Amino acid sequence: MTIKFDAADNRKKILASPTYSMAEDDAEFIKSGPLRPVRVAMELMKAESVQQQEKIVATIVVFGGTRIVERARAELLALEAKEALARSPGNPQLQATAMLAEGRVQRSRYYDDARDFARIVTEACACGTCPEFVITTGGGPGVMEAANRGARDAGGRTMGLNITLPTEQEPNPYITPELCLQFHYFAVRKINFLVRARALVAFPGGYGTLDELFETLTLIQTGVMERVPVVLFGSAWWKRLINFEVLVEEGMIAPQDLGLFTYADSAKEAWEAIRSFYAARGMAVEGSPLHPWTRRPTTAH
Repeated sequence: MTIKFDAADNRKKILASPTYSMAEDDAEFIKSGPLRPVRVAMELMKAESVQQQEKIVATIVVFGGTRIVERARAELLALEAKEALARSPGNPQLQATAMLAEGRVQRSRYYDDARDFARIVTEACACGTCPEFVITTGGGPGVMEAANRGARDAGGRTMGLNITLPTEQEPNPYITPELCLQFHYFAVRKINFLVRARALVAFPGGYGTLDELFETLTLIQTGVMERVPVVLFGSAWWKRLINFEVLVEEGMIAPQDLGLFTYADSAKEAWEAIRSFYAARGMAVEGSPLHPWTRRPTTAH
């Protein structure tokens, strides 16, 4: 029996088949499980390529909570919460919301502080008395937005390393467009936070902030990463949250490990802590024609 075969039609099917696509054009293949190592490498390579092209040598990384907003916004949310509670005073959920909203007003100072800190650093760089420290954040709202905004206020470049999340997170509008990168893998993103970091300033935040802070401290403690100043902004908040001395008392860390970070309560104090760190090592941040920032940064591997 002769089977009817339409060669022209079959050729169309061949050309339309995903198996005929070049591997680089096959999105389904690239996003498949076996290609995960390739995607990780691609994220690393793209971020490195962009930063080399933009001549990013040294960064100061600012971490902090997404739920910290500027004062005007916090006051508006507090007012709305009070009005809702007034309409239903016995509602425990609205009582809790109103209490949190009041606390958000108090914490809004950290938005202003992060913005001031980034502005101070960027203005110092603009004067030509120190290398360009590019303020770098996770690119989202809250403290991250404030820091990017402060650098933008001073007319400087500022970088945001955004991450894809189940609930969509868009980059804040103050990032330099050429320096806004998006990552799928948290691990690759954290590498890019630290590979050019010359200092890290951690503002109050949640799990993400704590994760980034403790990974940095671990890398410095173990010698995997070169020592850089780590500043915990808001001494009362951090000391209330974490009793680091307990780790020493219990023998979990050495007493000298408490020296891996310092506290600051103002933007100027945070910047001075960074300058003092390098001055103590004979590496002037300002006023010297020779700066150490052209060396390959921080991570040993």
